Amino acid sequence: MTTQLTMIQPDDWHIHLRDGDALATTVPHAASSFNRVICMPNLVPPVKTAQQAVDYRERILAALHQSDIDTKRKDSFDPRMVLYLTDHTTADDISQAVATGVVSAVKLYPAGATTNSADGVTDILGRGSVFDAMQKHGLPLLVHGEVTHAQIDIFDREKRFLDDVLSQIIKNFPELKIVMEHITTADAADFCLAQGKHIAATITPQHLLFNRNHLLVGGVKPHYYCLPILKRADHQKRLLQVATSGNPKFFLGTDSAPHATHTKEAACGCAGCYSALHALPLYAAAFESVDALDKLENFASVYGANFYGLPVNNSTITLVKKPQTIPQSFDYLGDKTLTPLLAGETLDWQVVQ
Repeated sequence: MTTQLTMIQPDDWHIHLRDGDALATTVPHAASSFNRVICMPNLVPPVKTAQQAVDYRERILAALHQSDIDTKRKDSFDPRMVLYLTDHTTADDISQAVATGVVSAVKLYPAGATTNSADGVTDILGRGSVFDAMQKHGLPLLVHGEVTHAQIDIFDREKRFLDDVLSQIIKNFPELKIVMEHITTADAADFCLAQGKHIAATITPQHLLFNRNHLLVGGVKPHYYCLPILKRADHQKRLLQVATSGNPKFFLGTDSAPHATHTKEAACGCAGCYSALHALPLYAAAFESVDALDKLENFASVYGANFYGLPVNNSTITLVKKPQTIPQSFDYLGDKTLTPLLAGETLDWQVVQ
C-alpha cells in the first residue's frame, strides 16, 4: 500500500485568485502546492488587454512576496495570465498579449454562464478574426463549455455546448488549440477523446469526488455548488476513468474559486468550490479510490505543461498518507471568512511542507 508519493511539482491549469485583498489568502494557498497557475480573468473589471494582464500578474506576485510562504516557492511561482474574450476583442489584442510572454491563453465565457461573465461573448462564432490570430500564434482558447439559454436544463447545458458551439469552432478553426475546462460529463470526456491532439480538457477534484447527490440529498449543500454543476454518478465515474487512464488529453485544473462564506450560505448562493490549499490531497483521494495513484503525477505535473508547450517543472512535492482535518474556514478579505471544500472533514492525504 502506497503511504508516500513524491512527484514532480504540479501546475494548476485553471484557478481563480480574484484581486485586491483576496490575494493575501488565495495566492499563498495556491503557491504552497503549484508552480504555474493559469489565472482566470473574470475580475471586476475583467482582464481584457495585455497591459491589464501584466498589471494583474504584478499584483499577484506582490501579494506572494508579502506572505510568509517559503522563499523557494516565492522565487519559482509563475502566474500565467489569460485574456477575457469579449465581443470587442481584436486580432491586435492577441498579438499584444503574446508579446508579453506571460499571457498563455484566452478565455471564452458565454455571456452569463458563471461568476462575473456578464462581459462574455454573445456571438461566439463571430470571433473568427480573433480565433485566426490565436491559431497563428498557437495561443490556446479556454472554454467554459455551457450554453446559457434559459430554456435549456442546467444539467444539459454542457452537452448542448458541445453539439451547438464547440463542434462548430473546431470545424471552422481546425488548428486552434482548445482546452475544454472543468468538464463534468461523459459526453464531454468522449467528445474530447474523439478530437485531435490539439483538444484537451481539465478536470476538477470536486467532479472526480462528488456527484449531484452530494449537493442535493439531505438538503442543499452550498459548498458543493459550482458551475458547471455536479452531474449524475455515471458521469463522475466516466471522469474518473479518463483522468486516471494515462491519456495526455486530460490534466489538472482545480477551478478553485473563493467566495466569502456569507455569499455561499445565502438565499442565492455563489457558485464555486474553494480547494487551492488542499487540492492535491483531494486528487490523491480520487485517484486512490480507483487504485490509480501511479497515474497522478502525469495528470498533475506533465500533461498540462506539454499541452501548453512549457517545460516540466524541476522541483518536486511529497504527499504522505496521514489524516488531516480541513480547516472550518480561512480569514478572507480582512473581516470575512472563506469556507473550503470539505471544511471540518478528514482527508487521508496531506502535502509535506
